[in-house]
Amino acid sequence: MRLEAIGVDLIEAGFPASSPSDYKALQLISQGLSSARFTSFCRAVREDTVIAVEAGGTRNHQLQVLATASDLHLEHKRGISRQEAVLEVADTMRFAGELGITDLSLGLEDSSRGDADLLRALIEGALEAGCGTVVIADTSGWMLPAEFAELTGMVRGWLPPSIVLSVHCHDDLGLAVANTLAAVEAGADEVQVTVGGIGERAGNASLEEFIAAVAYRGGRLGVSTAVKTGHLYAIYQVLAAEIGLAEQRAKAIVGTNAFATQAGIHQAGMLRNPETYEYLDPALFGRERSILVGRHSGRVVLRHLLEQLGIPVVDALVDQLYHEYIASRAGGECDELSLVRDQLAERYAHLRPVGDG
Repeated sequence: MRLEAIGVDLIEAGFPASSPSDYKALQLISQGLSSARFTSFCRAVREDTVIAVEAGGTRNHQLQVLATASDLHLEHKRGISRQEAVLEVADTMRFAGELGITDLSLGLEDSSRGDADLLRALIEGALEAGCGTVVIADTSGWMLPAEFAELTGMVRGWLPPSIVLSVHCHDDLGLAVANTLAAVEAGADEVQVTVGGIGERAGNASLEEFIAAVAYRGGRLGVSTAVKTGHLYAIYQVLAAEIGLAEQRAKAIVGTNAFATQAGIHQAGMLRNPETYEYLDPALFGRERSILVGRHSGRVVLRHLLEQLGIPVVDALVDQLYHEYIASRAGGECDELSLVRDQLAERYAHLRPVGDG
């Protein structure tokens, strides 16, 4: 399992009661993992837990029970009272324990819009039933980082130190990773993230973006990661191919242009020292730096190529190449630096020093 191999220690394996394919996926994942735990997703009904245990067994199996954690959802989706919501969660967890599940998780759906009294009642009922992990969720992706940090801190204050506090954030405002990091600073022990940030609507907090932030800013956050970052891009590529994910150009870490630059001002600095505009080292994430030649490039990159090839840097030649490769471009197409280099090497071979490869 690729995620297990890079150090991910808890993998959500699906919702086995939802479909035969999810049931089979849970079976395969439970059999394929050796050290990582896996989570199955269940509604607060006994039948779902029976199906989950049938599919995944009990070894290394965390069972996450979904709780209805906002009055909006209670009224318009479920049509039940707060008390009924509390009772169904506790009953399901006790029943799961009777089936042999020792790792129980409470998933508080829409908890970012839930009343504090409701959240606390759900949590206390679940803890009494044997729950060891509480997950607060910004299900609609509406919260700002400071707000989600406040919610995280409040819930952390209700929990004994032995109880794991996890967070689950959606990206509707583009803040899923920011909210996840804010929650970590506020006391969250665990984060739920996805490769490429895939998920409902705008997606969830991105695994690779969160790991990058911890790898580079962990000192500020007070946390560290053991995840092997060098394989993150390869895992994303496998996922993208499997689910038909469209190529993304402007996406942190995994985007086509995440480590590419076309702007002449940036290239003038990066050709001398990449750190001038490149905070993240692409090699750390299994990527390579890319210098692109396009309509926003300048003469610096052309002079750089001529110098590399040992071709005399003459202003007239630079101006000619600038018009050909940069100024005459009407659209957004670009050429890789290596392609332009090869073209110039062939065209001006007669100007290069004898013996230069």
